[in-house]
Amino acid sequence: MARTDADSAENVFDYVVVGAGSAGAAAAARLSEDPSVTVALIEAGAADTADEIHIPVAIASLFKSTWDWDYDTEPEPGIGYRRAYLPRGKMLGGCSSMNAMVYMRGNRADYDEWAAGGAQGWSYEEVLPVFRRFEDNERGASEFHGAGGPLSVSEGRSRNPLGQAWIDAATEAGHAPNDDFNGESQVGVGRFQVTQRNGMRCSTAVAYLHPNLDRPNLSIITEALARRVVTEGNRATGVEIERGGEVSVVTASREVIVSAGAYGSPHLLLLSGIGPAEQLATFEIPVVADLPVGEGLQDHYMVLLNYLTDEESLKTALSPENVELLQSEGRGPLTSNIVETGGFFTTQPDLDAPNVQFHVAPVLFYNEATGPAVSHGFAQGPCVVKPTSRGSVTLRTADPATAPRILHNYLSTPEDRQTIIDG
Repeated sequence: MARTDADSAENVFDYVVVGAGSAGAAAAARLSEDPSVTVALIEAGAADTADEIHIPVAIASLFKSTWDWDYDTEPEPGIGYRRAYLPRGKMLGGCSSMNAMVYMRGNRADYDEWAAGGAQGWSYEEVLPVFRRFEDNERGASEFHGAGGPLSVSEGRSRNPLGQAWIDAATEAGHAPNDDFNGESQVGVGRFQVTQRNGMRCSTAVAYLHPNLDRPNLSIITEALARRVVTEGNRATGVEIERGGEVSVVTASREVIVSAGAYGSPHLLLLSGIGPAEQLATFEIPVVADLPVGEGLQDHYMVLLNYLTDEESLKTALSPENVELLQSEGRGPLTSNIVETGGFFTTQPDLDAPNVQFHVAPVLFYNEATGPAVSHGFAQGPCVVKPTSRGSVTLRTADPATAPRILHNYLSTPEDRQTIIDG
């Protein structure tokens, strides 16, 4: 079994990876494929043992639980100074253990824009072989998809009729059907493929960590809060962690890889003295590098509208019959990823890629999905795909256990406001 303590080899490893989520689990597994190196994977949460992590429809039961970092934004000026709830996975698999499992790579134009801006190796044609290599798509290998990789990608096995009704209505309204949003074109409406295996969630923990727990060179250190990156001069040499009330340092002889998410990574770097010097001085944190860490934060603002219906929704998904369907055949309402269908749209004629995505769920979306559905219904609504609004992640205190300040500045630009209105 992979070691799950921080006492092996005197806490010295070749690589130390912070965060066992969507990126970190894959990075640790790939690095440890080389038996000549040692890898430590640090995760603040616990192992992904709860049933509700793996049963797709149970997403909302993870919100505001021990499996959730339970972040909130600061009061957002663009949405009437309301705070937005930000669920983030705190377990092996991270957010891939509590997201809606929609398999979506992004648009070709975005990768090509990054490459044109100087991100060498990030054009669509360069990243496509990587996508194919890690994918195990039940449709099989093709120009755009791979088979035999660690990450399972499948068709949704719930197929609630409310989702099909929405697709039918959208096509009748003149929108093109699209059976592969990761294929030739992203425009159109259809069903999303999902990161599931036999109707159960296939997180990066399931895909990359579970099959490799017997590697002697991979140590998975759970329930360990990363306090700061330890540096010597301009080099990262390890990570200070707190585990069971004790503070220790996990040393990296080669590299420290910070993959703690869009909020956790800048938070950890700021605590480590890597960030804007003026901000660090406020908290009396010695400056290691004066860099714009935490600035330029982006998020996709979404509006979901609820509609009542007489049709059966996911409100009644948890029934003995549906439990039997899941256990015996790996299908049925309990396999639903909630947002089963949707589409991409271009609302301006001069755009080279969609600027609006629709999510459609065969259940009411109530109180940011933290309240139970009280009636049968469905939710649908637009999302700003490529926001121009920018926010920041900043420190609240110098205590690593205190959540950072998160401000997205939703809808702070005319472009974003027009996009959500058009959507």
